[in-house]
Amino acid sequence: MEVPARLTHSKRQSLFLLPCSPFPALSPSSTALSLPQSTQLCCSDPFSPPGRMVSIVLEVTCSLVAWLSLYSCFCYWNKHRSYEWSCRLVTLVHGVIVTCLSGYVALLDGPWPLTHAGSPNTSLQIHVLSLTLGYFIFDLGWCLYFQTEGDLMLFHHMLSICGMIMVLGLGKSATEVNAVVFVSEITNPLLQTRWFLREMGCYHTFLGEVVDFFFVFLFLVLRIGGGAFIMCAMVTSPDPSWLLKAGGLAMYIVSLGFMVEICHFARRKMLKKYRSWTSLRSMNAPVKTNGHLAAH
Repeated sequence: MEVPARLTHSKRQSLFLLPCSPFPALSPSSTALSLPQSTQLCCSDPFSPPGRMVSIVLEVTCSLVAWLSLYSCFCYWNKHRSYEWSCRLVTLVHGVIVTCLSGYVALLDGPWPLTHAGSPNTSLQIHVLSLTLGYFIFDLGWCLYFQTEGDLMLFHHMLSICGMIMVLGLGKSATEVNAVVFVSEITNPLLQTRWFLREMGCYHTFLGEVVDFFFVFLFLVLRIGGGAFIMCAMVTSPDPSWLLKAGGLAMYIVSLGFMVEICHFARRKMLKKYRSWTSLRSMNAPVKTNGHLAAH
């Protein structure tokens, strides 16, 4: 007995309406199964987690290539100078750019790092941290190759790189890390200016005194004082990762190590100035002979 065509068609439709099927119902005329919605988003949306990580890796790679290219240009333009001269020029450029960008993000664009620690990363924060991460990878490689820095500076660079990689990978906590970048890098242009003044023989001038004063002042006020507030906000907030909190504490301990070195430098400088002042004062003081001023 022949089965009616209408009954056969209804049975075919029921095959696509089974409750155990994870896919939406398809019409009989469909020739291909559509992928689940989450799979489509991961494959097509550049802002999904896999797409976001690919874009961040490309951005960091471009940043590294840009800093390497700038270093090569400085080496070509300053052939009569040392490689450290060119590297410190790159560091100076990075310090100025990143200080302005991170300061804008922390103070104007937001969110406020003292109240929103652990918040999701914004696109501008990702751009700033990717730019900074590329530089730190370049500078760490340069320091390891030329062996110009001590263990404390190398440890600082490795902590910075690991912290930024973690924040970019997790997709949160860039708010407080960006603020740490700001209070850390704001003194870097002054530090490099001090080195260039010494190389050019202009360090023992009024300009050198001004640079030293503002370097020590900004380091103590922003990196130590401001860094303490940022660290307290990050540690007390429940949102940041515990590993990131541990890394932040380690970074602050490194800053305290730098502070000890800077305090020793400031103490030696102040003692030298005081001895020079007392020596000059004793030379200019009038000499008395039997209660009378001696003629010069």
